[in-house]
Amino acid sequence: MASVGVDSEVTRIMIGVNESSIKGYPHASISSKSAFEWTLNKIIRSNTSGFKLLFLHVQVPDEDGFDDVDSIYASPQDFRDANRKDKINGSHLLEYFVNRCHDIGVVCEAWVKRGDAKEVICHEVKRVKPDLLVVGNRGLGPFQRVFVGTVSEFCVKHCECPVVTIKRSAEETPHDPVDD
Repeated sequence: MASVGVDSEVTRIMIGVNESSIKGYPHASISSKSAFEWTLNKIIRSNTSGFKLLFLHVQVPDEDGFDDVDSIYASPQDFRDANRKDKINGSHLLEYFVNRCHDIGVVCEAWVKRGDAKEVICHEVKRVKPDLLVVGNRGLGPFQRVFVGTVSEFCVKHCECPVVTIKRSAEETPHDPVDD
């Protein structure tokens, strides 16, 4: 009989996390923190050994390919430095979630990918095969969704696992709901 791996004995929950649009890196968005806290409080509760959390942060490049308006690229090293900065920012964002998991005794993994968030999340779900995906939802109205689009709606429709979307609470919603 084949031995059963540790991962098959635990429930694997992937959580899509992103940086705050208000504070920037390394701060997690309100929606990401809400999704994480909901997962801890409503699913994991005190059964820390029964779960493994998988944190995915997708860095979305600007449409023009330049993340900083005031950046000047004069050499190949400038581009390498910019890419290194992106990786560092992503790892600092994930550090918040990994540290919290470590503090409470929940096993976790975290990684950064680059691209269109909704496409990358669905691809990673297909690759990693978590039992559940948890994503934050800003609670945008229909008019705002037309212009901004929502990653959570796309994931619900296209991911190959159950998806739970966690809406921000009213008191956490900034003046402009597009902000996070």
